[in-house]
Amino acid sequence: MVEREEKMESWLFLGLILLVALVGKNMSLIIATGVVMLLKLIPFSAKYMPVIQAKGINWGVTVISVAILIPIATGQIGFNDLFKTFKTPAGWIAVAAGIAVAILSRYGVDQLAQFPQVTVALVLGTIIGVVAFKGIAAGPVIASGMTFVIVSLFNLHF
Repeated sequence: MVEREEKMESWLFLGLILLVALVGKNMSLIIATGVVMLLKLIPFSAKYMPVIQAKGINWGVTVISVAILIPIATGQIGFNDLFKTFKTPAGWIAVAAGIAVAILSRYGVDQLAQFPQVTVALVLGTIIGVVAFKGIAAGPVIASGMTFVIVSLFNLHF
């Protein structure tokens, strides 16, 4: 009976996320929630969900990296642009921010593996940020990394 209640709760939770995404007109979250709901309907998909959970962030980063590299492939960005970047404070800040985000993301991935319960709060925060503030749902890993740093600084525990 408990297993059935947990399954119903997951459907209810996903349905609520889908409703919020629809109200907020956030297509990325609508598609993501729809895909997860469809996966739940496919027989034996439960054995593949942990693989998607474990590897999905890396797959997503790969897709984002491809999108970021397209302007280089099309010639919109070249070496001249790279060299110009290092001549401005904003360019150096962007490099530093890129380094910081990469480091935070590493900690975020580690934290999500160690403390999966933080996912609920991260998902809620991401949904609020996307729907209420018209943000983009690209930040859970970074948010997790930020959480890790703050939690570590203040020696807090989950």
